[in-house]
Amino acid sequence: MTENEIKKIAEQFAIQGTVGELKAYGSGHIHETYRVKNADAQQPDYILQKINNSIFTNVEELMNNIQTVIHHLQEQKKNDTTGTVKGEILTLIPALDAKTYYQHTDGSYWRVYLFLKGTRSYDLIENDKQAREGGKGYGRFISSLADLDPNKIFEVLPDFHNMQHRLNQLDTAIAKDPVDRLKTVADEVNFVKERAERMTTIKKMGDAGQLPLRITHNDTKFNNVLLNENDEAHCVIDLDTIMPGYIAYDFGDAVRTTINTADEDEKDLEKIQLNMNVFKAFSEGFIGETGATLTENEIKSLSEGCLMLPFIMGVRFLSDYIDGDNYYRIHSPHHNLQRARAQFQLVKKLEENFTEIEQIIQQISETTKSK
Repeated sequence: MTENEIKKIAEQFAIQGTVGELKAYGSGHIHETYRVKNADAQQPDYILQKINNSIFTNVEELMNNIQTVIHHLQEQKKNDTTGTVKGEILTLIPALDAKTYYQHTDGSYWRVYLFLKGTRSYDLIENDKQAREGGKGYGRFISSLADLDPNKIFEVLPDFHNMQHRLNQLDTAIAKDPVDRLKTVADEVNFVKERAERMTTIKKMGDAGQLPLRITHNDTKFNNVLLNENDEAHCVIDLDTIMPGYIAYDFGDAVRTTINTADEDEKDLEKIQLNMNVFKAFSEGFIGETGATLTENEIKSLSEGCLMLPFIMGVRFLSDYIDGDNYYRIHSPHHNLQRARAQFQLVKKLEENFTEIEQIIQQISETTKSK
């Protein structure tokens, strides 16, 4: 699709001003994202996204979820008289027909958000303050949704964080081995099988009624929380995976992308180490905002989430690699294998430091509840 065609799509939304420069934006794996610069300097810029409807097959329910959450957060902020509701909330721009999305004649689906100026995201954390503020941002977001009925949220990706489901997908990929890659990943497959039972702990706790089901973000990479010019938590973005889930999932996925000293797809595994100061700072921010409402079992589950989330991502990357790279966008022939190896290396490092991780979480929780 040409740039001019994409600009015409942007014009199908109720934007102010005139569509000017168009640039690819962000580092996401799933959607095509563009920043739309306004030709009128007095008017706002926008984010235009082509929704990957091969993954999110029910676009209407997806957008209903996002609109429901945004409306809930906006109402909270509007009714806040104490100034406790902080940061900004994503703004969806309706299409000209008032829908939350636009379907192009080629069948593709698009949406537009208001661009939040003066904000930025970080793929790698630079200091403890950023980590703490990121924790606050996600903690506030989850706490703000505590009074939203989970029945109002459609499960757009069934079994998204269901560990057993992801293990079953890996088994299927192994059985089919459609592009003859299984012979090259024996070590990775063995790594998974050795830990498979342990990694279903959170799901088993939930099934046994030991963990409450909450509305969670389910994709809490650190770059999905925007910080302002002062590196303060400003806005949580990428709401596609909003669904009922367990809080350990959100905590664990955020830790996965904060504690790691290297990139998610780092080739040199020796570079993958743990920044425990960053972990402590993030935990202080996150538990400081959620700890008063968390149950004792939820607190205990957070450390398990730290192990499970890089593990489940590694399993997903490995499955996609064996299956022929059909899900994630890749930038080299073995990119998904590289990603899987990096995630499994992170799991090893977390296992080595698991006792310290548990102790930090427990100490912060006790401090938070005593205030």
